[in-house]
Amino acid sequence: MPDSSSPHLLLDRLSKRYGAQTAVDGVSLAVARGECIALLGPSGCGKTTTLRLVAGFILPDEGRILLDGVAIERAPPHRRKIGMVFQNYALFPHLTAAGNVAFGLEMRGVGRAERDRRVAEALAMVGLGHLADRYPARMSGGQQQRVALARALVIRPDLLLLDEPLSNLDAGLRVEMREEIARLRDAAGITTLFVTHDQEEALALADRVAVMDRGRIVECAAPGELTERPRHLFTAGFLGARSVIAGRVEGGMFQAEGLALPLPADAPARPSHLVLRAARLVLRPAGDAGGPGLVLPAVVEAATRLDDSIHYEVSVGPHRLRVHRPSAEPGFAAGTPVTLAAPPDAIAWIEDFSAATGALP
Repeated sequence: MPDSSSPHLLLDRLSKRYGAQTAVDGVSLAVARGECIALLGPSGCGKTTTLRLVAGFILPDEGRILLDGVAIERAPPHRRKIGMVFQNYALFPHLTAAGNVAFGLEMRGVGRAERDRRVAEALAMVGLGHLADRYPARMSGGQQQRVALARALVIRPDLLLLDEPLSNLDAGLRVEMREEIARLRDAAGITTLFVTHDQEEALALADRVAVMDRGRIVECAAPGELTERPRHLFTAGFLGARSVIAGRVEGGMFQAEGLALPLPADAPARPSHLVLRAARLVLRPAGDAGGPGLVLPAVVEAATRLDDSIHYEVSVGPHRLRVHRPSAEPGFAAGTPVTLAAPPDAIAWIEDFSAATGALP
């Protein structure tokens, strides 16, 4: 378990501007030793710029970066004791796997015998000891990814940075490498900060996920907390497979356009948005009103079969909601009237968003 007694990495009001554009806007984040944090968000949200600031490739306009209590925001990259895996792996094409992994050790003046020993250990760790003499052009994408990981880990960094580490791999290999990265990170116990736009990747790998929008961290929490109880409107929408309905409370009812829903006893006093999780919603034949939670008449607008699930779009009054159901269940065709049931674990509320949480302008 990460040691949370003091931050190993601290970002303190970090900002970076490019002319009139603010790429990173006052980002603060405390990362415990051994913790893995994902910076998650859409393109242009500032996550890669934040990672490059930590790596030392660009300098901040304001703010501090502390590693083990030492300010490093003005230190050159090679003095930061940081290992980095780039999105495109950035392997030297003229060097073998062993040569690529040895490069950082050579730059640090590690002697030949020690260097050879550590390179062999690092390649064995990622399962590529038998490819030490192979050049990148003769490697698969997954093998290149493993070489890049070995090169980052061989210098025994204090901090590991990963920039969209799986985006260049096909779907099957992405899952395999995701498990491999988790295994290596756990074995090494290295504090890790990684950037991704893939929520599944972030939720699977990270101890905590920092959701970014427009240069700011809008919410940072454990994966389960983010998915079950998002506090920020942007988080609820970005995490996908959810429907968000804006409304207000009047007379103990949550009033939205075309809807009036009884407010459950465990709901916050003044919710401004209802969040419905697609994979936990249930579709039943029209008129079937059994079960706890919300029960609403609906109409199926579209149904798309994807592998082991069917993704529905249903209309409830003027609202179009997403519902994901196992493909083994009896299906409903487009145009079919149904009952939409939202059990308690499918429902989350965002409380008085603009006042309590601070809506983005």
